[in-house]
Amino acid sequence: MRRLGTTDIEITPIGLGCMQFSGPGLMARFYSAVAQPVVDTVVDAALKGGVSWFDTAEMYGRGASERALTTALRGSGIAPGEVRIATKWAPLLRTASNIERSAEARLASLQGYPIDLHQIHLPWGSLSSIPSQVHAMARLCQAGKITSVGVSNFSARQMEAASRILASYGIALAANQVRVSLLDREIERDGVLDAARRLNVTLIAYSPLKTGLLTGRFHEDPARVKALPVMRRRFGGYDAASMARTAPLVAELRAIGKAHGVSATQVALAWVIGFYGDTVVAIPGASKPHQAEEIAAAMHLRLTEKETRALEEVSRAVARK
Repeated sequence: MRRLGTTDIEITPIGLGCMQFSGPGLMARFYSAVAQPVVDTVVDAALKGGVSWFDTAEMYGRGASERALTTALRGSGIAPGEVRIATKWAPLLRTASNIERSAEARLASLQGYPIDLHQIHLPWGSLSSIPSQVHAMARLCQAGKITSVGVSNFSARQMEAASRILASYGIALAANQVRVSLLDREIERDGVLDAARRLNVTLIAYSPLKTGLLTGRFHEDPARVKALPVMRRRFGGYDAASMARTAPLVAELRAIGKAHGVSATQVALAWVIGFYGDTVVAIPGASKPHQAEEIAAAMHLRLTEKETRALEEVSRAVARK
């Protein structure tokens, strides 16, 4: 277990990302909709694998993901408070005054389950300043509507500003959700990792498998790419050039996986939650129960120094091309 920032919340190094539970709508352009019976089996498999927390958002189907998740949790016999739930406020074309009203809708969609971590989903798009948004989040925390405050996609400077404001209320910034994977290592260069360590903020890695590219399934069978939703193909790096560029990294993941008797997916996840120490946790998604089992099992994989170094070298070589 790892501590979420400096809060009293403890979480497993891997949580389950729930964007794929959004249902029909905008998000289905990235991930195909998952029916509730399948959501139930995915969540149950994650729980049985030891996953202790789940990340969802208002933007994921306007509450559809939150409802699907908590319906599944209740179906698995998990009472409110027995696992941790993170969700997010969508700032697009809204003012900070909407945050407190939206929290009530979030709680309704979560069907009796508490908000352990509430995050500002984006640092842009709101009609109010970031400080106004952070003040509103702090008031929610003081009122007991949420347990902790986080942000998402914030720069180092924005993290530091949010941390200062929260500190004036006696609240610590718990987390910043950012893109991190073997193919996304900007946190090492843009100051976010250093700031997180200095502020004792947990970084939550979304897309730790680069939307599935690092699983190796699409390199093994490129025909599978055609079945992906169009937006996922466009933004996930599934073009021929990207597939060729990343092939050496996927080959290294497979080779290491073979040595341990695990998948490339598990090796890629083990790197993310191990390379940065306790600072980084990950929220891969799963749309099938066997995928949930696979990502949960990655928590138990320990890479050797030699394997970590090999991935480090190939990752940097691929990123430089």
